[in-house]
Amino acid sequence: MTEVIVPLAQVFVSPEDEDELGWQDQALCAQTDPEAFFPEKGGSTREAKRVCRSCEVRAECLEYALEHDERFGIWAACLSASGAA
Repeated sequence: MTEVIVPLAQVFVSPEDEDELGWQDQALCAQTDPEAFFPEKGGSTREAKRVCRSCEVRAECLEYALEHDERFGIWAACLSASGAA
């Protein structure tokens, strides 16, 4: 299996699924402190949203979060995969 690292989590991906997650290599969050994307309750989300808004793979990020029912963290500048901004 191939290991692909996403913000604050490790996901083990089969080789046939690796192409589907290739967008993560271009994600700006991969170059940023992952804790910014999973703030404590009441913590600031400003930095994470700033990074997301300038990221070229924002659409792929949101699609991934929705498909995998990601309920926590900042995904594509949204407070959760539910799409709340």
